[in-house]
Amino acid sequence: MASPSALPTNTSQVDLAPCVLTIGNFDGVHLGHQAMLDQVRDIAHAQNLGSAVMIFEPQPREFFAPATAPARLTNLAEKQALLAEHGVETLIVAGFDTDFRSLSAQAFADILAMRLNVKALVLGDDFRFGHDRTGDSQFLRDYGLHVTNLHTITDDSDKAARISSTRIRDLLLAGDIDAANTLLGRDYAITGMVMGGDKIGRTMDFPTANIGLQRIKPALHGIFAVDVVSLDGEGQVIPNGLVALADNGQTGIAGLRQNSLFGTANIGTRPSVDKTHDWRLEVHFPELQADLYGLTLQVRFLHYLHGERRYDGLEALKAGIHQDVTDLLEWRAKQK
Repeated sequence: MASPSALPTNTSQVDLAPCVLTIGNFDGVHLGHQAMLDQVRDIAHAQNLGSAVMIFEPQPREFFAPATAPARLTNLAEKQALLAEHGVETLIVAGFDTDFRSLSAQAFADILAMRLNVKALVLGDDFRFGHDRTGDSQFLRDYGLHVTNLHTITDDSDKAARISSTRIRDLLLAGDIDAANTLLGRDYAITGMVMGGDKIGRTMDFPTANIGLQRIKPALHGIFAVDVVSLDGEGQVIPNGLVALADNGQTGIAGLRQNSLFGTANIGTRPSVDKTHDWRLEVHFPELQADLYGLTLQVRFLHYLHGERRYDGLEALKAGIHQDVTDLLEWRAKQK
């Protein structure tokens, strides 16, 4: 995939090959999104065009009301990697700001055709754009662009419910990881860099890696079993990347996928240490001694234990963490 490019609000030509474009938040790149990407790729191949996706940063609801916007399933870097895995050649990042939201439907269509060299679009049947959402698929057809509408994608459950980012968020928040993974078409994971923390875990003999979230708030909260791999600069798994850093023979416990280590994770606001507006993903690696600062780690969520709990004092918190680690190690011992 080409590097993401920003989208200035003018119509000067850029060096983009003629392309088929789809537009949306693509948060999670779930099975519904993947069906749209498949359609883009099929049309692009049939017409000898490039494939492109336009996303928004921040997502529109984050711009209008950041405090109440939906939690992110994927940050920008995660989204870019997932879109590349599904064959997207060009990612266009539209900076959603006051100027962008003020574009008329005509001005937006001009950008698509004149600046981005769009020849055809694949859109959801409820797609709207332009100031006050006055543009739609028919507007673009009347403008002269070929538009394919993809109808709602549902799952194969008895109710055949719509696959959506909102539905996946609800499942993750409820701790139903397996159901969320089914709609995602993969295991849910968060990728981020290990950053300096407040080192409270060390004082309780449970050191943790504090992993940057790069989003306003995460889509799942609580205590989880996880497995973790280390990624290189290209986003590829480093073989035995964590074990190779181990000191004093403390090499950790094997995870459930190749090259991973097992961990216990807390993701949330840590109510017991009065950090109620400070969202964190902290992973403790039993039986591992290693310096992980600066590493890029991918954390895959395997099993939900319980939601965050508030403990009265650090001794009670330490006892609670000890019990959580014990329970999750017992869960790990039962896995093949």
